[in-house]
Amino acid sequence: YEWIVDLDIEKFFDTVNHDKLISILRERVNDSKTLHLIRAYLQAGILDKGLVSSSTIGTPQGGPISVILSNIYLDKFDKELESRNLRFARYADDCIIFVKSEMSANRVMKSVTSWLERKLFLKVSATKTKVVRPTKGQFLGFTFYKARTVWKCTPTKDRKKRLYSNIQKWMERKHAVSRPLSVTFKKLNQMIRGWIRYFKISSIKGFLDKFGQWLRHKVRCIIIKQWKRPMTIYNNLMKLNKACRSNLTHEDIFKCANSRLGWYRRSAGNIVNFLLSPTVLGIKKGDRPGLVNPLIYYLEIL
Repeated sequence: YEWIVDLDIEKFFDTVNHDKLISILRERVNDSKTLHLIRAYLQAGILDKGLVSSSTIGTPQGGPISVILSNIYLDKFDKELESRNLRFARYADDCIIFVKSEMSANRVMKSVTSWLERKLFLKVSATKTKVVRPTKGQFLGFTFYKARTVWKCTPTKDRKKRLYSNIQKWMERKHAVSRPLSVTFKKLNQMIRGWIRYFKISSIKGFLDKFGQWLRHKVRCIIIKQWKRPMTIYNNLMKLNKACRSNLTHEDIFKCANSRLGWYRRSAGNIVNFLLSPTVLGIKKGDRPGLVNPLIYYLEIL
């Protein structure tokens, strides 16, 4: 099944029909108070810039039960696909259907689009819904590639770029230097662990190795700039030299501390890289947690 129907329901959370949703709920939930509460939640209105607008259709996107209601609403769709013996995966409004040929994929796309519009009053996006090979499709941030005879998943390029972008925003130098390392490390650990746990079923070993090197370079740059003065940099690097029992000479560390290179280039040098190694950065000190090594963390939770 190496052809994908990549379905995109246009403005799904904004177009869910309230009456249809309540009728689907009523098939399983025989409690008028619960159904009334859900309808009141759906019709509570939207507060935007101090103005409340009524909501006659749709569920509040980002609301606490919107995803649950969307799964309930599209359960009929799941049953329809199962009755047609189709292979598919769906979560909320994201759905992909797997078929054997391009012709079958086009036929399924047309029939499924018609069914959604007739039965659930949903509009399928004509521009975003497409028939593609697995390598061109994406689902919940994942895409696919073939390793010999086995298909595997990997994060899409935009999810990788988003991780870099989020780290860069948090590590913006003028802000990161002014905050304690404990706060910086804690937030970085949360972001990295959350991303890895979400994508741990995919093949990301090579990506995390490169990302980890880039991350530690950014962190070293912040640490060196926080030390600021050449004498402070020299004293701290000498302390690390003794603590790690390294054989770096006084002259090498003195040159590094008094270098006229910029912070970014200085933190990429051999001295700083060796003394502020992944092991040293990973040591917990007081209220400052150790910096998580993305690759090691990924291998541990597999």
